[in-house]
Amino acid sequence: MSARYDGLADWYDDNLADFTLAATDVLDRLLGKGRGACLDLCCGTGLHFETLRGLGWRVTGVDISTDQLRLARERAGTNVDLVQADVTDLPFEDESFDAAVSMFTHTDVDDFGALLREATRTLRPDGRLVYVGLHPCFVGPHSRFERAKGIPTLHLGYRKARRYDAAPGISADGLRARVGAVHLPLEHLLGAFLDAGLVLERFEEHGEGDFPPRIAVRARP
Repeated sequence: MSARYDGLADWYDDNLADFTLAATDVLDRLLGKGRGACLDLCCGTGLHFETLRGLGWRVTGVDISTDQLRLARERAGTNVDLVQADVTDLPFEDESFDAAVSMFTHTDVDDFGALLREATRTLRPDGRLVYVGLHPCFVGPHSRFERAKGIPTLHLGYRKARRYDAAPGISADGLRARVGAVHLPLEHLLGAFLDAGLVLERFEEHGEGDFPPRIAVRARP
């Protein structure tokens, strides 16, 4: 997975930071303030470090992309440690963290269930996990929904979970034309949390308008 994002860190920040940061309120509401250790899985360029620090968390950011971590180091500052690792095989002991967050990752990680199992393993029994991702009903290979504006144009192919590099939903100048994506129907996506031994506490469809482009989940072991 490293090769997919290496070389794209600056482009990602220039083109997608605003969309990603639009979900900052989820961290305020569903994660909230804390004084413990928080794991940021697939931290990317570190766009959410400032929010997590502001909530009082000591952050460990994990990503596999050398290029993404280059920019993350510039944002790390105090109370943030960075680790280059595969999030489906974390180099941490069981019950090491009080909280975990992961932002927009089920469309990039080939085995999202493994990410959630590792998050569950490394969370303390009273910990919590907050996830934000693209809404699979409106963003995916079956849906043309450019920049999450207007009304999505739907095509066949929603129900099949798969990695895809070409599909009606891919914009020629967008991220997916560069790195491809994984599509998980909503049933598969939420089922991955349950299969990992997590209890769903809250689910939200996030974003303005009739077709929300994001989902948000809070879960606990």
